[in-house]
Amino acid sequence: MKTQIKVGLAVTGALAAFSFFMSVYLVSGLLSKPSQDVAAGRELRHFSMYLPQNRNYYFSDIMSGAMRAASESGAVISVHTLDSSGTALRMAAYSGLDGIVVCPDLDDTVVFDTLQFLTRKKLPLVLVNHNIPAEQPWPFVGTNNFDFGRKAAQLSLATKREDVNLAVVYSEKSPAIFAERELVEMGINSVLSARLSGPIQGYRTDMNPRDAEKIVYQIVRGRPGINTIVFTDLNDTLAGTQALIDLNQVGLVQVVGFGNDPALLDFIRKGIVAGSVVVNPSLMGYQAVKALSELVSSGYTSTSVDTGIDVITPDNLLSWRAPAERRAGERQ
Repeated sequence: MKTQIKVGLAVTGALAAFSFFMSVYLVSGLLSKPSQDVAAGRELRHFSMYLPQNRNYYFSDIMSGAMRAASESGAVISVHTLDSSGTALRMAAYSGLDGIVVCPDLDDTVVFDTLQFLTRKKLPLVLVNHNIPAEQPWPFVGTNNFDFGRKAAQLSLATKREDVNLAVVYSEKSPAIFAERELVEMGINSVLSARLSGPIQGYRTDMNPRDAEKIVYQIVRGRPGINTIVFTDLNDTLAGTQALIDLNQVGLVQVVGFGNDPALLDFIRKGIVAGSVVVNPSLMGYQAVKALSELVSSGYTSTSVDTGIDVITPDNLLSWRAPAERRAGERQ
């Protein structure tokens, strides 16, 4: 028995020693990288990205694009979560960072005040996805929500209806669009003003991926005159469209979707969805870090970078199918 104990202790000690030396090796490797960058004439920058607490595929794509740009720019980037008190974001001023990318979730006065504080501390920052108006605007990378409304309205013209009674389903899962819903509806009005048979009806879903089902039931049963629904989130599009199928409303209620998921492309192919509005969150994250790198290097960058909005229709469906299926496979 004593021999077995001694053997066990010896094996445990050997494993502990091995782990210790491996840790030392890995840490020394990490510590040597900055010196390699310096030797090559490159300055290693340290950035941080601050995202909302509620993460979904959209914010994951923003983060993925940011990581790719950081790698290309000779930077390392850490990802943090915005908290309701603003403490995590405020601490960025004392962490020795070269710059930060912030993705606000809504027009939060706490975030606004914290951004003002960081500006006074001379910390370079770029906003991505959702802009917060200020007297001296921060660099912003994202989409134009007026253009989003215009393109959604153009898709709704596919059925050539004379009278359009339209509802927009906003979502907490797409906070930037909800925060600028007035711009969205101005864009819709600019295209459909002559055809709108009544004021645009706005609805809002929460983070529940199936909350759109409840909203669609409310619309069909409580507002039977509505014949067009515009969704602003992918999960809402899929859940809401399925609810319309279950209620036998296909053809009676037209759907304008959001995103380019393979399941949504099938709905468009079958004529269940008129088309879809597509933004590129990965490009937003990528351009945000590129803008931050430029700001840190030169002190200047573009005030606004529009990453663009595309539309999917039955006519261009095939060009979207392969990329959408590839991205879906990457997320699984």
